[in-house]
Amino acid sequence: MKAHLQYSDEELTGLIQSDELVAFEEIYNRYWYKMYVFTNKRLRCKEASEEIVQNFFTKFWQNRNTIKIDESLRAYLFSSISYLIINHLKKEALKNQYLQLSYIAVEDQLDNSTEDIVHLNDLQSIIDKELEKLPVRCRSVFELSRKGNKSNKEIANVLNISEKTVENHITNAIRYLRINLKNSFLFALLVFRHHL
Repeated sequence: MKAHLQYSDEELTGLIQSDELVAFEEIYNRYWYKMYVFTNKRLRCKEASEEIVQNFFTKFWQNRNTIKIDESLRAYLFSSISYLIINHLKKEALKNQYLQLSYIAVEDQLDNSTEDIVHLNDLQSIIDKELEKLPVRCRSVFELSRKGNKSNKEIANVLNISEKTVENHITNAIRYLRINLKNSFLFALLVFRHHL
């Protein structure tokens, strides 16, 4: 039997769901530091970052028999930790009476490291698959809004439609994505723009 460090992520995922503690330890050793670095780049707080990652792994082990990983293990881990980062930032914003949350996964917050690019691409590929299922005009409006950072008025001018039509397309897109993006972070990634 090969050592756990030789197992693929997919094999480790299956083993951990069969209560293999050694498999969990290998996932932990393989990803803890990477997830800590990913978190600390966004929070810039060593203690908070360590606590968030540690709490995630504690719950990951506790819920090992019920978690459902539809994407790759890496994408699951980093989308989960990103959602926890959003929650932390929201709580901090409320504490400070400052209700502004930047779109945490856009390129200008990344340092273009290989790790960041891979994680963003993993998440983006999942999002893009759902966006492709939207009607063409609805998808165009939504992407101009969320990716192009254009106002409803600007989108209306570009596409030669009314602002009300733009609002309706965005509402319909958000409703569809809320239902179909299984991971709530991925939904937040698209919907959070500049303000809560």
